[in-house]
Amino acid sequence: MAQTLEVLEHHDPTGEEIVYRFPQSGSAEIKLGAQLVVQEAQEAVLYRDGKALDVFGPGRHTLSTQNIPLLTKLLSLPFGGTSPFRVAVVFINKRTFIDQKWGTREPVVFRDSELGMVRLRAFGVYAYRIEDSQLFVNTVVGSQGLFETVRLQDFYRDVIVSRLNDLMGETLKTIFDLPRYYDELGTASKARVAEDFAKYGVDLTDFYINSITPPDEVQEKMDERSAMGAVGDMNTYMQFKAAQAIQDAAKGGGGAGGEGGGAASAGMGLGLGAGFGAMMPGMIANAMQQAQQGGGGAAPEAAAAGAVAAGGFCSECGKAVPAGSRFCPSCGHPQSGGGCSGCGQPVPEGSKFCPNCGAKQS
Repeated sequence: MAQTLEVLEHHDPTGEEIVYRFPQSGSAEIKLGAQLVVQEAQEAVLYRDGKALDVFGPGRHTLSTQNIPLLTKLLSLPFGGTSPFRVAVVFINKRTFIDQKWGTREPVVFRDSELGMVRLRAFGVYAYRIEDSQLFVNTVVGSQGLFETVRLQDFYRDVIVSRLNDLMGETLKTIFDLPRYYDELGTASKARVAEDFAKYGVDLTDFYINSITPPDEVQEKMDERSAMGAVGDMNTYMQFKAAQAIQDAAKGGGGAGGEGGGAASAGMGLGLGAGFGAMMPGMIANAMQQAQQGGGGAAPEAAAAGAVAAGGFCSECGKAVPAGSRFCPSCGHPQSGGGCSGCGQPVPEGSKFCPNCGAKQS
């Protein structure tokens, strides 16, 4: 009785299969004239008697074996009814497997030239395809019936992270330079990792680094450092904040908080004023030094302006008092000393003439 010719083909319903073996285990009888259909994005490796005979590309192929239908029964009798000529066909998916993600399981330690020892996390994507089907099956798959992409994820992730660690240690000094080195690190990493892929018959087509970041607590410290850099001169910044705090405290003294609120604000104003007063000698010295370094006739005027500004606060209410005023324009409290009506320089209390320009004082 004639036996029906066989047609061997396979379609991947998931898109994640790399290798499919027919049959799933062992081997099967393939009759003379069996048709092997290989899809455009596939290759098929024919195994007979445990050895890879040939690799078939896309198209329809007619298989010729020693398993002749008329002699099948006679040939299989010595082997208990099983034909001694059995084969297996392995279908390999040749498409490019994209969007394969990699990343560090735990932060890795990196010696930073500016921050010291920091822990970094890295993430990215890569894509690969099977280049040498027979090599891949023999070295990775073996006799497994089904092999999917998930089986390679952990292995390739560990390889990538290991190579990237070596590369960063050799080329990178500080993580502050990372943004301008992403492309260079990605290209160099791909070159190194491609060798590890190639020895298994796999071609690494694309490799990208999406991010290399320190843990959250390290990022907070980096933000603080950036903020300090934005402030600039810390002395000038502290002077500005102290003057602003005194002004805010003085404004709050007459608010809706009543007597208690006024007393609290006054106390705060006195405390800030005391602290500001302690800072004033240094501020005046700095102003004098800067004026002298600037040169020219503007040095005395700049120093005098600094001195007047330093003493231009009412000792009673803490608000600003114009130079030369004998009474506070806000609360009317008498001011000790004053400024010359002619040159504006400070005049000791009780003086009838200005010690700077000689003008008579009223």
